[in-house]
Amino acid sequence: QVQLVESGGGSVQAGGSLTLSCAASGAIGSFNALGWYRDSPGKQRELVARIFSSDATKYADDVKGRFTISRNGAGNMVYLLMNSLKPEDTAKYYCHWERIIPEPRQTSWGQGTQVTVSS
Repeated sequence: QVQLVESGGGSVQAGGSLTLSCAASGAIGSFNALGWYRDSPGKQRELVARIFSSDATKYADDVKGRFTISRNGAGNMVYLLMNSLKPEDTAKYYCHWERIIPEPRQTSWGQGTQVTVSS
């Protein structure tokens, strides 16, 4: 079982920046993906960004160019640098882990951290 603990949420004015951090512990494996999803009022949980153990990344279209996902060398920390924040980025952000190899795939979620962007 993999445990995920997020930190770094908070309140910021539009145009500001925040960095979210997530610490992963347990059997995270060598072939995995760490990422961030968010829950906004009235919307389904959506992908924000993912980073794979190969260091390949994937971003939602509306955060490209503003957010940057990264991980440490050990692969057990993932960060989300959020620049040029907009009120529509207000959401609860969840850290996510997925084991890709070996099958079967497994996933874990963190408890979430709130990000509030005021106009």
